[in-house]
Amino acid sequence: MNRLMKSKNNSGKEEGEITSVVNRRLFLRSAGLATSLGTIVIAAACNDDDPDPMIPGTGDTVDLGSGDVGVLNYAYALEQLEAAFYTQVIATPYSGMTDAEKTILTDIRDHEIIHRDFFKAALGDKAIKGLTPNFAAIDFTKRDAVLGAAKLFEDTGVAAYNGAGKLIKDDGYLVLAGKIVSVEARHAAVIRDLINPKSVDFAGDDIINGDGFDKAVAPADILAAVKGYVKDTITGANVGK
Repeated sequence: MNRLMKSKNNSGKEEGEITSVVNRRLFLRSAGLATSLGTIVIAAACNDDDPDPMIPGTGDTVDLGSGDVGVLNYAYALEQLEAAFYTQVIATPYSGMTDAEKTILTDIRDHEIIHRDFFKAALGDKAIKGLTPNFAAIDFTKRDAVLGAAKLFEDTGVAAYNGAGKLIKDDGYLVLAGKIVSVEARHAAVIRDLINPKSVDFAGDDIINGDGFDKAVAPADILAAVKGYVKDTITGANVGK
């Protein structure tokens, strides 16, 4: 825990390093590019029942922990998943990927890696292990499959940060989470625009409610939504407690 507090005291430096790296990229410079696909929703978030926070997998059992450590590990787990996904997307580009699309997806990959590494450094010896992703269900050769998965991951990421914000007790961590979720929202918007260009889908009513607010989804629902993409068993019962 002392290491976590030390990380908090040094957060200005860490945050500055993150901002510097992000600013060196021309962030999502071609956000108006086009193509089409249907909508993917976070099915688990529509379940009125409170799901079991123990999510089954085929790898190790990973306990996210409690309190702010649990919330940070929760974010770290999701960032691991996103970073691994976009790393694979760029390593094996789908058929017909344009240079502009590759630029956008590379920028997103770099942001997710920065986020992942930031949480790992902030958590220190409290960080969970590196998770083992399971992307067997995604056909990385097909544009629709990749962008559909990207949409799911980004929409899920935004809803996850929104839902976990109220669980964070440390104001410093809450500020940093707010800055990261704003980047995730930009990712979500540009992916939606790639799927259905020049439409209102970038901020569709499937994610924005009638009051103009984005969705906020509880950790248990988010873990249920992504369980098929992680081989490990993730226990989030005490996140934020």
